[in-house]
Amino acid sequence: MAEGEWAVVTRDLRKTYRGRAAVDGLDLRVPARGVHGFLGPNGSGKTTTIRMLLGLVRADSGRMRIFGTSVPRALPEVINRVGAIVESPKFFPNFTARRNLDLLARAIGAPGTAVDDVLERTALRDRAGEAYRGYSLGMKQRLAIAATLLKSPDLLIFDEPTNGLDPAGIHEIRGTMRRLADEGRAVLVSSHILAEVEQVADTVSIIGQGRLLASGSVAEVVGDRAGAVKVGIADPAGAAQVLAAAGLSVRAEGEMLVVEGENDPARVTYLLAQHGRYVHSLNRTRAGLESVFLELTAGHGLGAPPPAAPGEPTGGTGS
Repeated sequence: MAEGEWAVVTRDLRKTYRGRAAVDGLDLRVPARGVHGFLGPNGSGKTTTIRMLLGLVRADSGRMRIFGTSVPRALPEVINRVGAIVESPKFFPNFTARRNLDLLARAIGAPGTAVDDVLERTALRDRAGEAYRGYSLGMKQRLAIAATLLKSPDLLIFDEPTNGLDPAGIHEIRGTMRRLADEGRAVLVSSHILAEVEQVADTVSIIGQGRLLASGSVAEVVGDRAGAVKVGIADPAGAAQVLAAAGLSVRAEGEMLVVEGENDPARVTYLLAQHGRYVHSLNRTRAGLESVFLELTAGHGLGAPPPAAPGEPTGGTGS
């Protein structure tokens, strides 16, 4: 892609805290349209990178551009094209969602029609007359997204947007991100839950300890890596011994066996049949981003993330 086709470009971006590299020579490219998953374990440098892009943290070295504009030097020239949720949004708890948005719209000079528009696009219009304090976590997150949309940005940045949400809330946020991308916007979403983002992302960048490990479309990153075969059989323990003796990686999952790193279900069936063991169910699953990450980090000391830098989330509810 040409430079103008990227919403975000970083080159050799670095940031160190107390002698530890939180971001270590990161080359990041986010397409100008679609959902881009910015993935990695907690403490891997995702939040630090986002804060540097938004001018909240100063980079030690490297270059950053948003829609071709150098940031943070010229951030005022492009900031109106960017909407971001990096920390928990602040709303008046006793005010309705509509009143909160009305106040914000007036503060930033957004047109009066913008409030109804963003409520509709985040599926909150029917609940706009309710007080913010009564909203579920998923509704609060959607209201935060609605607030970022008031200035109709071309790039939306969400840092761990599904933290703390129940499955219904995660589904709502995922759907909202997909709709925004389908409108022609760029949506950059950071997450440590790779399998979750895989369901909505068009492209991804996977990082570990501040370094880029893989990037591209989900299909390109997953590639032809072996997935797994789920096996249903009468004697799982005995079958596991047979498969392990053949050099396969096997683990139990409930009453099923999962044979990892094996693309050919026929081989699993053949090995078991040779020992008089016959399967009653056999399902092949493709490799996912989670398995790709584990493969990329194996043997490189990246499997367990280091202590988080200031501003970088350390647990499942980090910012």
